Amino acid sequence: MGGFLKKYGWMYIPGVVFLLLSTYLQIQVPRLLGQIVDALRLPAIDRRQIYTLVLTMLGVVLLTFVSRYTWRQFIHGNARHLEAHLRQTLFTHFQKMGVFFYSGRKTGDLMAYAVNDINAIRMTFGPAVSMLINGIVMTAMAVAGMSAGVDGRLTVFALAPVPFIVVILVFMGREVRARFKRVQETFASVSDRVQENISGLRVIKAYVQEDAEVERFEKLNRRSRDVNLAMVKVSASMTPVVELLFGVSFTVGLIYGSGLVRGGSITLGDFVAFNGYLAMIVQPVRSVSRIINVFSRGAASFKRYRALLETPVTIRDGEGAPGPVDHADIEIKNLNFSYPEDPRYALRNIDLRVRPGGSLGILGRTGSGKTTLVNLLAKLYNVPDGKIFIGGADLNSFTLDQLRAPIGYVPQDNFLFSASIEENIRFFNAGFERAQVEEAAEKACILDNITEFPDGFDTQVGERGMSVSGGQKQRICIARALIIKPDLLILDDSLSAVDVQTEAAIIKNLKEQTERGGSLIVIAHRVSALAGCDEIIVLENGEITERGTHGELIAADGFYAAIAREQSEADDSNEGEEDAP
Repeated sequence: MGGFLKKYGWMYIPGVVFLLLSTYLQIQVPRLLGQIVDALRLPAIDRRQIYTLVLTMLGVVLLTFVSRYTWRQFIHGNARHLEAHLRQTLFTHFQKMGVFFYSGRKTGDLMAYAVNDINAIRMTFGPAVSMLINGIVMTAMAVAGMSAGVDGRLTVFALAPVPFIVVILVFMGREVRARFKRVQETFASVSDRVQENISGLRVIKAYVQEDAEVERFEKLNRRSRDVNLAMVKVSASMTPVVELLFGVSFTVGLIYGSGLVRGGSITLGDFVAFNGYLAMIVQPVRSVSRIINVFSRGAASFKRYRALLETPVTIRDGEGAPGPVDHADIEIKNLNFSYPEDPRYALRNIDLRVRPGGSLGILGRTGSGKTTLVNLLAKLYNVPDGKIFIGGADLNSFTLDQLRAPIGYVPQDNFLFSASIEENIRFFNAGFERAQVEEAAEKACILDNITEFPDGFDTQVGERGMSVSGGQKQRICIARALIIKPDLLILDDSLSAVDVQTEAAIIKNLKEQTERGGSLIVIAHRVSALAGCDEIIVLENGEITERGTHGELIAADGFYAAIAREQSEADDSNEGEEDAP
């Protein structure tokens, strides 16, 4: 908020000034109308006076329009600046948070914070602020005009129901807030369900769960409808209650005021002005509950917003490694690592060295720690000091940007954005030209597939890349990593969806990575993807149980050799089936 107030806070000052001016001008209309009525009742009508009063009232209305437009631009427009500022701040904070932050939160909840909660804060600092100031000033001026300019007793009698209206609206407002909270919770659930179904559409169709998912969503949708209708039942009753009780005020004013007119205590023009003042009070009083609701929602939303922003960024950012560093030179010394809130070691006693121009292959069962190890190289989790060194410098001395920029990382989750293939490969970086995109696609063995598409590189891949196959998605992601010509290239099981021939072609193309002095780390379940690496390690329960070249590991006849034999027999069997008549 500090940055916003420093940049845009001044805009509230002229906004409030023009708001007060607009309110003052509006209060003059009933008085002028009353004077016109009294002038028309004189035995000798002064046309010049009538014209002057009418023109004055038209001028007041015109000035009211101008001042109202101006204050809305300042106050409501400033609230839009606030909305954009808060959303940008929250999104920036989301980008800084580590992956562990998202593991315990639903996408629907975070979307609700970024949309509904920020909108509620905007309503508080925009419409609610203007309604509050306008309501207080207008009510005070109207009451003053009614009591001092017309009749004090009439004012007291006519406004007697108003305190009861305010009390009733406050109690109804509390109920609306409670029901609005349930509406917010349901909105988050609906958003989350829709997002999950769209993302998992292929799985749903593969298991023929469309009808089951429709039924589940129908229940959730009905619940959303019910909680919204429950809130509407209360909020919709507020206006009729206000109208009913203000009807009592107008009735009292009409009966008592007409008697004062007949008795000569006030003029007919005064009585007309009085009813004009009374009508002006209706809207501020009617807005009491809405103001309370908006401020309550805004306070609750701002509390949740602050809680998100105050969630600490757990990934520590270093001060920056001094001088140029070769990211291709990696050394790990006696690394032990456990995830936050989990005392068990995910990695134990890890010692590794990958030199510039070298390559490392990693094999292991699911959950053995393969992905954890490469995640630490990109510092997706905090790393103990003095355990991982990049170019001889402690990994924790780097800023995150300095550390990650020279790394090309293709994770297991081959995520594609809902954009064109070209935009996905160059990652929306306009600095890469089409020739560079085509070169990266060729090295990833996806160029021929792309040129076969009707729109080529302009083909839209859809949400999460749903319009392309799993193997195509993997190769597009590999091309995205290759286009930056990284010092360190990490492939985390990124060849699992391609055939053996394509895998071999990609591995052959990746030799350029090591030939130009970069380093390569490949995680795979197929031995064929690792055979050409300078060193191969086998992970088991977070520990290195085997290490060596492909030939050395085959000769050791351990887990690696067993996997190699199993895969070789499977390949031979498949070839036999293909050759059978």
